[in-house]
Amino acid sequence: MNINLTLLSQAVVFAVFIWFTARFVWPPLLRATENRQKTIAEGLAAGERGRHELELASQRSADVVREAKQRAVDIVAQAEKRAAEIVDEAKTAAREEGDRILVGARAEVEQEVFRAREALRQQVADLALAGAAKILHREVDAKAHADLLASIKTEL
Repeated sequence: MNINLTLLSQAVVFAVFIWFTARFVWPPLLRATENRQKTIAEGLAAGERGRHELELASQRSADVVREAKQRAVDIVAQAEKRAAEIVDEAKTAAREEGDRILVGARAEVEQEVFRAREALRQQVADLALAGAAKILHREVDAKAHADLLASIKTEL
C-alpha cells in the first residue's frame, strides 16, 4: 500500500463526494433553507401587518365609540330641547285656552249683566205702571203707552 496512492484515491473520492454533494444534496438543502427563510419572513411580515391592522382597527373603534358618544350627547340635547319646546308649546296653548275661556266668561258675564239689567228695567217699568195705576186709580194700558214706557226704560 502506497500512501500516495491512498491519499490520491481518498482525494478523488473526496472530490467525487464534494461534487455529488454540491450537485445533488446541496441545492435541495439550500432551497429548503431559502423556502424556510422566505416562510419565516412572510410570517413576520404578516405579523407586522396584523399588528398594524390591529392598531388601525383599535383607532377606528375608538373613533366610532367617540362618535357614538357624541351622537348620544347630541340626541340627548335635542331631546331636552324638544321637551322644553313641548313644555313651552303646552304653556302657550294653556295660556291661549285660558284667555279664550276668560274672554268667553267675560262675554257671558256681560250678557248676564245685560239680561239682568233688562229684567230689572222691565220690573221697574212694571212697578212704575203699577204705582201709576194705583195713583190714578185706574189701569194704564201698556200698549197704548208703549212710547212712554220705552223712554222710561232707557232712562233707567
